[in-house]
Amino acid sequence: MAVRVLLKRWSERYFSDEEAVILFFVLLLGFAGIILLGKMLAPFLASVVIAFLLNGLVHALERWHIPRMLAVSVASCLFIGVLFAALFILLPLIWNQLLGLSRELPGMIQVGQTWLASLQDTYPTLISESHVNAWVAQAGQELGQIGQKLISASLSSIPSMMALIVYLVLVPILVFFLLKDQGLLIHWCASWLPNKRRMLGQVWAEMDKQIANYIRGKAIEIVIVGAATYVGLVAFGMQYAALLALLVGLSVLIPYIGAAVVTVPVALIAIFQFGWSDTFIYIMITYGIIQALDGNVLVPLLFSEAVNLHPVAIILAVLFFGGLWGFWGVFFAIPLATLCKAVLNAWPSDFSKE
Repeated sequence: MAVRVLLKRWSERYFSDEEAVILFFVLLLGFAGIILLGKMLAPFLASVVIAFLLNGLVHALERWHIPRMLAVSVASCLFIGVLFAALFILLPLIWNQLLGLSRELPGMIQVGQTWLASLQDTYPTLISESHVNAWVAQAGQELGQIGQKLISASLSSIPSMMALIVYLVLVPILVFFLLKDQGLLIHWCASWLPNKRRMLGQVWAEMDKQIANYIRGKAIEIVIVGAATYVGLVAFGMQYAALLALLVGLSVLIPYIGAAVVTVPVALIAIFQFGWSDTFIYIMITYGIIQALDGNVLVPLLFSEAVNLHPVAIILAVLFFGGLWGFWGVFFAIPLATLCKAVLNAWPSDFSKE
């Protein structure tokens, strides 16, 4: 009986307002649709993200008194050019470096085994021969799995070519029409909602600008950090610079954790190529300077309207949404966490009558 009374009071407190119920079901349907139909709607979702990226460019061109149709055409042509440049220039370079790295991994393991053996001789009480053998065997097993995955990916790439062609055709078309008919599409979606939607309007106003700024800022941050890392590694003549620069660029998507994780492959490849030399120290100093400038200069500059979230909330959002939707979940973890905060701020906390 007490549980029923408690549930009744809780529902009256948080769901006694009609707008609260509408907002709850809109969010529920939105999340359910993405979870259940996410793979099917992947081209559309990717197009929405790219349209958010290009919308700022379209508005900038419109401020220069360029007609919207022409501005949309210019932004779409720019996107298509970048897409094909990444597909036919960047992707083959990274793939070749990945294959080259997989061929050299056994040599790296051999160097690591020699280094572990020297540590065993120096600290025999801390590192035993069985530990060294177990580490080397585990590394060899992981290498075998990586090689098999690369081979299977190469063999299975032929059937996926049709899916790639579909993406290359659908995504640019969707991006063009999302930019061209932005106001019409928003008006059509709003027509399905009730006229009384103050809470929905409050959440939408807060999230529209936040998500757009976040997507554009993260895209610019990935490009700048990746390009700076590539230039820095190439200046030292480091191998696999493009592959490592891509990893460092994408690491900015995962706050706090990404930079720490991607440091490991950078350091390992630098050690394998240069050993414990001055060049290795200079490479790591350069990498540390790039990370410091990213965190203390670039991020505050790009995200002038800082997301007021506790670091624990950001990490939990990355873990939760990344586990649900993989890459896109990690990419949208902070906006989704901000959405949850906006909903909680707009949600009526107490409608009970004393």
